[in-house]
Amino acid sequence: MKRIKESRVGLNTIVALSLIPLSGFAMDVFIPSLPDMAVKLHATPAAIQLTLSLFIISYGVSQLIVGGIIDTYGRYWPSMLSMLLFSAASFMIAYTNNLQLIYTLRIVQGFTVAMIVVSKRALFVDLYSGEQLKKYTSLFSVIWAIAPIVAPFLGGFFQTTWGWASNFMFLGYFGLVFFVIELVTGGESMKARQPFSARDILSSYAHMIKAKDFTAGLVILGLAYAMILVYGMGSPFLIEQRLQYPPTVTGYCALFSGVSVFIGGSVSRMLIQRPFLKKLLMASGLQLATVAIMIPVTMHYHNLFTLLVYVFLLHSTGGFIFNNLMSYCLIRFPKYAGKASGLVGGGFAVVTFILSSLLSNTLTISNQPVLGVAYAVLSLGVFATLLGTKWKGGEKATNQPDKEATRVTPVVAEA
Repeated sequence: MKRIKESRVGLNTIVALSLIPLSGFAMDVFIPSLPDMAVKLHATPAAIQLTLSLFIISYGVSQLIVGGIIDTYGRYWPSMLSMLLFSAASFMIAYTNNLQLIYTLRIVQGFTVAMIVVSKRALFVDLYSGEQLKKYTSLFSVIWAIAPIVAPFLGGFFQTTWGWASNFMFLGYFGLVFFVIELVTGGESMKARQPFSARDILSSYAHMIKAKDFTAGLVILGLAYAMILVYGMGSPFLIEQRLQYPPTVTGYCALFSGVSVFIGGSVSRMLIQRPFLKKLLMASGLQLATVAIMIPVTMHYHNLFTLLVYVFLLHSTGGFIFNNLMSYCLIRFPKYAGKASGLVGGGFAVVTFILSSLLSNTLTISNQPVLGVAYAVLSLGVFATLLGTKWKGGEKATNQPDKEATRVTPVVAEA
């Protein structure tokens, strides 16, 4: 077995952090191209938006499976094979106009990205422990926010310069580059394989889900991310069709959204030692105040400025809440490293898919007041779940792992 050399632990940590935003790149890079795809593929906006939803549900459900796979077969080779499949699927999408085939390939992308991201999250639990582990897990969503910052900006440039297919060419080359890097520098981080057992996997999941704070955390993660996804699905049509701006402006606004999420995540890291529930309730309360003010305002004033006010206030507080809950859930059960990583990512993605699908089918986001209504529903859900849950450690909870869990010690090995 090719293991990570002690001298390359730092390099592998950087590579793992670089791959965590892959799910965001696969979702966000072609958002500025949605209207153009609808025209070129002779499809409705809803049919094109389904390419986002299918990726989300595939990515989410797959994480429920791949956690058990990587605890049995390791992190390294499943991740490597997934990078190749992801690249192949990306290139195939770029060269086809068959929407049904694109749907299938987006499902493949969701599965492969789940394998890659879950493997990289588990690597940190394999290699680090204690405060160092908490430092890295609190960094995950901050790093993840790089994708919403960079991807739509690149996507707007690609769309304007070469058209929608170039976004998927970029994803294909992205996967290939990291495959080569991993082939040269990477290795296995898991200390001991666990025999694959569906019964054991289900038992582990049941143990985690029975923890009400863990399950509530998954729900809030889904609600917080649904805010960003609902905006991403509706913004190209609000900006390009209603406000008559070019796709590059959609990219700039998505860049602003990503920066907002990044700011929220960064602030959460600065306040990591503050009382857990108190700081989250304050952020959630700010979200509710924002929608209460902005819905009536945008009934009379709907322009790019009012849209960006929505984006900054809702997405920065959403990033703050998301970062805290992601760290809380990931280290809640460190003895289930791969499975916990899969359940956290898969659980919140499924919640996001259900909520965003319900909202998009119930509300046609054709103007900013309707977008505000969608934000209001999600914000109320966050606030009610925070208030109705007894968080581990109560008011003083600061994202401590389960006391019953086995302590994870650093693991490094020579090749």
